[in-house]
This record gives sequence, C-alpha cells and structure tokens, in this order.
Amino acid sequence: MTPRDWPTVREIYAQGISTENATFEREAPEWEAWDATHLPSCRLIADEGGQVVGWAALSAVSGRCVYAGVAEVSVYVAAQRRRGGIGKQLLRALVDESERNGIWTLQAGIFPENEASLAAHLACGFRIVGKRERLGQMNSHWRDVLLLERRSAVVGTETER
Repeated sequence: MTPRDWPTVREIYAQGISTENATFEREAPEWEAWDATHLPSCRLIADEGGQVVGWAALSAVSGRCVYAGVAEVSVYVAAQRRRGGIGKQLLRALVDESERNGIWTLQAGIFPENEASLAAHLACGFRIVGKRERLGQMNSHWRDVLLLERRSAVVGTETER
C-alpha cells in the first residue's frame, strides 16, 4: 500500500464503517492520521486488474518495547467483492508479512455479528481468547467485541536469557 492507493483504500474503509459491524470508527481518517497509527512494514492491498479491492494493515498495540512483536490486524474488502475469499487471502498474506517483520502475536477485535470476518480469522489460525462485553457504545447501543489472537509458530519461540 502506498499513499497513492489511499483514496480507494479510504473508500473501502468507509464502506466497512457503514456496515456498523466492522469498527467503532465513525469515519475514515485522512492519510496522515491513518499513516501515523499503522506499522509501515505490513500494509497490503488486493489488486484485481489494477483496481484496489481490499486492504490489510497492522497497528501497534503498545509503545512499550516488550510488546514490539504484538500487533492488531485490520482487514477490509470492497463491498462488491465481499465473500469471495479476498479477506482470507489478505489475512494469510498479512500473517506471512508479519512474521517476516518479527511479529509474534497478531490480535483482532471483532464484533460477534461480523460472521464473515470471524470465520476468516479462525480459518487463518486465530483463536478466540475472550469476549469483551459492552466494550463501547455505537448508536446508543452497547457492543461486545470478541478478542482473537494468533501466535506465530516461528517468531518469538526462543526464550531470552
């Protein structure tokens, strides 16, 4: 993903926001704000015939050095291309890219109603580690969020001495 991809990436993000089952966000940010909160190394797009149809990226979960290998996943697919396997392809590629960049744990927060995202994450080796009940309000309704994680089998398996 590059800054020139941002207009289409932002539109896909806005489409996800409009479902009210993808994020607590109300609107897609400008490039500068998004860029500042996502890791520079793990930003992917799905391209079909020169058209961006999906994207995936990671953001740090903490600025503390002990969490340097832990990141949160974002995956979004264009509305007209959903349920075609693009999200799962992006997620698999993101897992590979994260491991090349030293990430040992990926986490995701998913609304229970977002069954497609939940299924894609589970198919890519994530597991549900908890349910955060009434985590936030959206349109005056409390929303639960499932917490998922995927541990790398290759990164972070050694113990420091």
